[in-house]
Amino acid sequence: MSTRKSSWKRVWSPPSLFPKAKSVSTSDSRVPFSHNLPSAINMPPESQDKSPTGGAKYEQEHVHEVYEKIASHFSSTRYKVIPPSSIPPPHHILINTPSLQPWPIIERFLQNLPPGSIGLDIGCGNGKYLTVNPNVFMLGSDRSSNLISIAKHHQPHSVLLADILHLPHRASTFDFAISIAVVHHLSTPERRIEAVREILKTLKPDAAAGRALVYVWALEQDGSRRGWSEKDDQDVMVPWVMRGSKKGKNGDSSGAGTEDRTFHRYYHLYRKGELEHDIRAAGGEVVESGYEKDNWWAIATRTSP
Repeated sequence: MSTRKSSWKRVWSPPSLFPKAKSVSTSDSRVPFSHNLPSAINMPPESQDKSPTGGAKYEQEHVHEVYEKIASHFSSTRYKVIPPSSIPPPHHILINTPSLQPWPIIERFLQNLPPGSIGLDIGCGNGKYLTVNPNVFMLGSDRSSNLISIAKHHQPHSVLLADILHLPHRASTFDFAISIAVVHHLSTPERRIEAVREILKTLKPDAAAGRALVYVWALEQDGSRRGWSEKDDQDVMVPWVMRGSKKGKNGDSSGAGTEDRTFHRYYHLYRKGELEHDIRAAGGEVVESGYEKDNWWAIATRTSP
């Protein structure tokens, strides 16, 4: 088995509803990988549960709990950290560096919003997109309380703890919404469509005003170091490695370090056309869609009440 195949785990995948897409070239990513991991595991029985709550237990263990544990390290890979004396660690001020600027499509979407627009960042993580356009107000939400603790320092924007399947916002209220790299963490087709429906429900029904931008990881990543292609499984466990501290120079016990820790996050890798399908199934209309940096993205409006 090749090295690239050993860097991720394969899990149970439902029969695909979508034709295989042609491969495309991609750019590299910053997700850390380990090359000494088992190549495949079986999907636990609870992940195959098709009931309305099916997959919740699996996502709790393989998505939510993982992000709680890696929140600080995950956030540090998205920003340069500046620890001012006014803010105690671990909630240091976080700023964009040139290499970590918003992806072009996300930046274009946010910068083109009319001044005074009010919108949502659903699954905001550490809040890095909240300040992209200073002329709009954004309310961020995330399932991880530790990430929310970091995101809350992006004033004057507000953040709250919320699940994408149970958003607390009033329907038909917001001018825009973004959800970047979130929906692919839902473990069944039904739950992914419901997540998109929840996003669309928050938008004003006027297509000119209420628009959402959704990003998901793509299956077609032949050119990246992950090396996934349309021939691979869509449901995978992706490792996140937290490097341990080094031992003392002389190897004595007083300088003993900590071992590396590897956490696995569940991802559903989207095929070409699958995101558009989910948007329409959720009662939305696709305005624009495309591929950027190993992700499929789509801008959608709400068509159903």
